[in-house]
Amino acid sequence: MSVLSKIQLEKYADALIWGLTTARSTGFKKYDNVLLRCDLEARELGEIVYRKLVQRKYNVIFNFLPTPTLERDFYQYSDDKQRGLLGAWDKELYNNLNGYVFIHAPASLTHLKGIDTKRQSQVAIARKPLFRIRDEREEKGKFSWTLCTYPTTELAKQAKLSIKEYAAQIAKACYLNEPDPAKKWGQIYKDTVAIKKWINGLGIASIRTESASMDFEVTLGERRKFLGVSGHNIPSFEIFTSPDWRGTRGTYYANLPAFRGGNYVEKIKLEFKDGRAVKVSASAGEDYVKKIMATDPGASQLGEYSLTDKRFSKIDRFMADTLFDENHGGKHGNCHVAIGNSYTDTFTGNPARLTKEIKAKLGYNDSAVHWDLINTEDKKVTATLKSGKKVTLYEGGQFKY
Repeated sequence: MSVLSKIQLEKYADALIWGLTTARSTGFKKYDNVLLRCDLEARELGEIVYRKLVQRKYNVIFNFLPTPTLERDFYQYSDDKQRGLLGAWDKELYNNLNGYVFIHAPASLTHLKGIDTKRQSQVAIARKPLFRIRDEREEKGKFSWTLCTYPTTELAKQAKLSIKEYAAQIAKACYLNEPDPAKKWGQIYKDTVAIKKWINGLGIASIRTESASMDFEVTLGERRKFLGVSGHNIPSFEIFTSPDWRGTRGTYYANLPAFRGGNYVEKIKLEFKDGRAVKVSASAGEDYVKKIMATDPGASQLGEYSLTDKRFSKIDRFMADTLFDENHGGKHGNCHVAIGNSYTDTFTGNPARLTKEIKAKLGYNDSAVHWDLINTEDKKVTATLKSGKKVTLYEGGQFKY
């Protein structure tokens, strides 16, 4: 039996479809192709989303994700050729997709513990062309995506919450107790426009983030803009950009723990010099962090910088799930960065016209990795403008516009 009520599940599905359709600049039309994927534990929500998509006359491709046993067996018993496979059918599917909905509901967060990280990296590298296809189609207005998390016993356990408490956090964060969550998300979408307009109009050269544990600077880069609350994630409150990775310097500290690839990591500290992480440490999972950051040259460079305003986010507990943790509101809001791949839709021009060479020239990072690392400490964020003037962007967990 679901820990979310039937009414809440219907509203959750409506919010997801709001996200999917809002995220696509050109809008959807009848018989567009939408891929819907979910874990088995989220079957009930997946079935509702499927029904609503079909009712909209979309062509829906539905599939369940591998169980923990299937996933572990693949990584444990496959060979290099199997892990490096990218079938022609995968490219055919992605070249014709108009939308993608992912419902995350893990039955285990630790089932890949002990599996060689290199094996996971081989799969990530092999599947990288699919993400490039997605990005290119999205840049042309032909594709959009959204995702959410469904409460599971495993998530609640790792977050040290009861399943009822965990589900209540999701309901609160996604406005499932509101009469019309999709309408509420539409209002938040409008409210954050003012923040993005303010930041993008400042003429920022660099951004410095200071807290008890870090002093960290990024160079914004040429032709950059801040994005956020686009419909891509439910929930999402972050305002983010992809800076010029070459201008990253100083110390970044992630005080929130994380689960990734079956591994638990805690208190990651990265020291950057000339754009690259030259020193990496963690109180738990340090060896795993170092291996992930050695996946490819871009894995030790910055792909994203983000801030979340506590006035929007109602998330105030560790959720053992990146989607919720990167949108943490709480007492101090949060800052998070991602090592690895950049988001080229942060380009002020037409992203579809960005060649590989232009992306490199602008300092957009390229990697098979994209890993969000979250800091929820009280912090001050100061922007140095191109004019030399300094402006406080964020303090006390909120933007200072």
